[in-house]
Amino acid sequence: MTVFLVRLAVFILVVVAIAIGIVPILILIDLLDGGTGWGLCPGGIQACDNPYSTGAELIILLSVGLFLTVLGIRLLMRLARRLRNDTYQVTQ
Repeated sequence: MTVFLVRLAVFILVVVAIAIGIVPILILIDLLDGGTGWGLCPGGIQACDNPYSTGAELIILLSVGLFLTVLGIRLLMRLARRLRNDTYQVTQ
């Protein structure tokens, strides 16, 4: 049962990693359609006050989030492998 819960947590983290990867695309699509880019440029892309620093902040935030998500996936997969191996060991 524990391995199942760990694998469920890994699945949730994979979905989070995919969502982190999709966010920049959705922001760009919103900006191209004349939107605010999810709040990046409140007046639209033509009236954006600081388009360079805001994008850099977003990239740093998304990169750190993706790194932590991948790290969590790796650690949980290692834990699942260890739990699975412990249940199949033969005691003498």
